[in-house]
Amino acid sequence: MLIKFVSKASGSILMLGKDALPILQEAGKQFDSETVPPRGIFTVEQVSQAILNLKTAMQNAVEPEEKDAEDEAGYKLNIVQAVGFKQRAFPLYEMLCEAEKEGVEVMWEPADTPW
Repeated sequence: MLIKFVSKASGSILMLGKDALPILQEAGKQFDSETVPPRGIFTVEQVSQAILNLKTAMQNAVEPEEKDAEDEAGYKLNIVQAVGFKQRAFPLYEMLCEAEKEGVEVMWEPADTPW
């Protein structure tokens, strides 16, 4: 499922549900299942704690290491690994920070696109 995060304080963010789940859990949301509910909210009261939780999780995240490989001529190539937790969480972290400044909530819902 493709999820859209929305807030009156910033633009929308699109994220796959499987990628959003660990971010939302680190931000403090607890779910009964291993999938993200189709709709949810960080209330104005929850935003500041979610920011602190995400900031701590991003600081403690172990990022994937880059691996070296060689091409046909023997030159070393820098192979980029999958996107890590910090890179995935940062847009939502910024959205939460903007929402805190404006005093508004952050919500998520299914995206309007069939992508």
